Amino acid sequence: MEQKQFAMAINQICEEKGIPKEKAMEIVEAAVAAAYKKDYGEKGQVIEAKFDEDTGDVKAYQVKTVAEMTNDEEGEEYVEEEEAEETDEEGEPKKKFNPEKNITLEDAAEFSKGAKLGDEIRIELPPHSDFGRIAAQTAKQVMIQKIREAEKEAVFEEFKDKEGEVVNGTVQRVEGRNVLVDVGKAVGILYPAEQISGERYQVGQRLKVYIAKVSQETKEANLVLSRISEEIVKKLFELEVPEIYAGTVEIKGVAREAGSRSKVSVASNEEGIDPVGSCVGQRGARIQTIINELGGEKIDIIEWSEDAKKYIQHALSPAKVTSIILDEEKKVATAFVAEDQLSLAIGKNGQNVRLATKLSGWKIDVVEKKKSEEEAVEEVKEDTDFEA
Repeated sequence: MEQKQFAMAINQICEEKGIPKEKAMEIVEAAVAAAYKKDYGEKGQVIEAKFDEDTGDVKAYQVKTVAEMTNDEEGEEYVEEEEAEETDEEGEPKKKFNPEKNITLEDAAEFSKGAKLGDEIRIELPPHSDFGRIAAQTAKQVMIQKIREAEKEAVFEEFKDKEGEVVNGTVQRVEGRNVLVDVGKAVGILYPAEQISGERYQVGQRLKVYIAKVSQETKEANLVLSRISEEIVKKLFELEVPEIYAGTVEIKGVAREAGSRSKVSVASNEEGIDPVGSCVGQRGARIQTIINELGGEKIDIIEWSEDAKKYIQHALSPAKVTSIILDEEKKVATAFVAEDQLSLAIGKNGQNVRLATKLSGWKIDVVEKKKSEEEAVEEVKEDTDFEA
């Protein structure tokens, strides 16, 4: 590859991967240094490479530290520092002079006139245009690894403040049961456990996803996405309902069984504003948009109340509750409904009462209203004293 093409390739990598140019230069230099040392270096050498962005030239240097010669005899075989037995006055292992890593003050003066003990001296090494097959492979591996690390760092910097947000994404590909979603400058992963049950994903499909986690850990995905989080429901309401975004209407709670049904309780913080109506929108336009985004999931919007009885009554909608008795100590509520409302209050497979329990924070027992409420209370009371 010609030098000019090499420089152009680096620029392309920067644009495609969102990597700063300075970082790309470091990657190239690390790869070249690894390749040079593989073919032409010696054990113990510290090799660095410098890339000239203007000319495309790459030069290799050996880095040495200016030190005093401490070996007893010239030409003595070097002993690695950690293997040295001699210690200084403080009991620390003596640092012996290593000709591959160290240079005397006298020799250092040839490369840097003002050199002092402890300074690093860079000595240019002979150029080699052909690094060989093994060296080229080493350079390739280093570049791939460094580019991945740089990508992760760039993604983290871009999305670290977006954790907990809902963003637009496009399905890029499906790998087994995992779905990879392009969210702009990065690709996030939608694990099976974070997918809506029964939802099918196609390449090119657009969807909203919740950024559940942003990670820099090497063995994990940078962006973990979710479609089942209760937070995605809250965020979608914030996006679609101006009153919620402005704070005049507040979401008090969400109970969700993703892909099937959600219950959302809302309250107004400003007199004269209907919280339920604001969320539904004119002719149901706002709520329908949210339902469509969640693949047709049913959503019950209920009005929150400080009164526990009223709140539980609302939570059990669309069923009509006749009366409610509370056990404050055990936080158990017994809800009485007419015979024709019993199945509606319980819901398919108990879903309605289960979601109402989660939303209200009360354990709810749904009971068919008998001839008189007093008789019904006696039947469900058992050992518990209920407070009407």
